Amino acid sequence: MAEGRHQPRHPWLKVFTALFLGAASQMASLLQIEAACCRGSLARRIGPISNNTFVYAMQRQDPEALFTLGCIVAKQIKRNSMLHSNWSRGFVVAAVDGIEICSSYTRCCPRCLERRVERKIDGHTQECIQYYHRIVAVIVVSGSFPVPLGVRFQQPGEGEVSCALALLRDLTRALGRRYFDLLVADALYLQKPFVEQIEQLGLRWVINLKDNQPDLAAAAERMTLGPPHGAEADARSQLHFWHLPELCWPAADRTVRILKTVRRSQRKRTVIADKTAAARPQRQAVEETATNYYASNLDLGSIPPLFLHQLGRSRWKIDAQVFQTITAECHLKKPSAHQSWALVVLTMIRLLAYTLSLLFYHRQVLSHRGSHAPATFREFARSLRVPSWLDSS
Repeated sequence: MAEGRHQPRHPWLKVFTALFLGAASQMASLLQIEAACCRGSLARRIGPISNNTFVYAMQRQDPEALFTLGCIVAKQIKRNSMLHSNWSRGFVVAAVDGIEICSSYTRCCPRCLERRVERKIDGHTQECIQYYHRIVAVIVVSGSFPVPLGVRFQQPGEGEVSCALALLRDLTRALGRRYFDLLVADALYLQKPFVEQIEQLGLRWVINLKDNQPDLAAAAERMTLGPPHGAEADARSQLHFWHLPELCWPAADRTVRILKTVRRSQRKRTVIADKTAAARPQRQAVEETATNYYASNLDLGSIPPLFLHQLGRSRWKIDAQVFQTITAECHLKKPSAHQSWALVVLTMIRLLAYTLSLLFYHRQVLSHRGSHAPATFREFARSLRVPSWLDSS
């Protein structure tokens, strides 16, 4: 990566290494990384470096260079055959979704989004301007563990769907049209412009169907009132499905494939039978019913229709695994550097560190795990703070 400053005291390679290792070991803030560089786990490898140097250096770096670096890593990941799995039938499946990473009523930068919210101040409800950032990420979910490919900040006046389209175009240009085959997304993305654009990129898609497409949803519900077309059952749940190979989508003036699933499962829940008297909570078996609709342009051929259900459920990896980990444990929601470009660069470094440390954990730590090796990804990341790890790397 090119140096963005003139005659710096600490070169960008040193700054990047400190930020990368701090993010990989799940340090919460730039001040914590500064302390580790001065007298902690990074003291021997990096040496003293200040929080202000981190911010000043990141503010003058080009985020496009970090995006290119992430694409180079993604290409190597595919060459090493880390994206395939048995359940996806040879398809490389990617999920797209957005997340809000930080919000404030006082701190803002030129790239902040704004919204008006009601807030209680001194017991009185007032309407205030809240500043926040939102990002869109594309993550491969077909492998044994999710692999982030890229992230893009939503611009002021830009919607999440248009931001996702811009990110997909950038990834297609950098990685090639054949890097991944299928895209799964939430119902927000089931829109005519988005579907047409990703089909021009050569992608097949599976998107949840909800009330944002009322005509298509009503037609799907009306056509699936009869007996189910098939069923699957195991010891804990039962799944019924209805498959419509061609259903008219009036808003897009085309036909799409629809799959409806109804899952009934037995779960143990803590309930209080008598709420009028003092009673201890008891665990009882409760039946839960979940109904989902999926729309797709995938030509199934001889593939069973329930494959669409597997594809649609794979989207939850982006929420349950990636977003939850990088926000709760990798501290993505903490705006340690709330300057316009510095926050973008820091977020991309954190995502790259999460990706590579997750790959190392699954491909090296789990496969060679002994009795004293870390049992979870969080324990592995925290173990990187031991100086012996970083001195030997």
